[in-house]
Amino acid sequence: MSTNTSAVGRWLAVLLVFLSRVPRTGLFLVSLAIVLAGLFLPGAVGGALLLVVAVLAGLICAATWPLLTWARRLPQLLALGLTVAIAVAKFF
Repeated sequence: MSTNTSAVGRWLAVLLVFLSRVPRTGLFLVSLAIVLAGLFLPGAVGGALLLVVAVLAGLICAATWPLLTWARRLPQLLALGLTVAIAVAKFF
């Protein structure tokens, strides 16, 4: 299990380094475009886009979890849960 955990940790570290090098405005605009496309595209396509956003947000949330207080964790969990709920609803 530790091998699997370390592989996930390495992949997450690579993702965070990549995201730290991307211009913040560009990252925000791309994220906004994907979320809006996920909300406005019908059916499974929109749901899949929202699930991609939820997975990436969940990974970032997991990486920063130990550093956050509950006052900061709760909004992240609510936003993540809402995103997953909307994504799942779009499949039906």
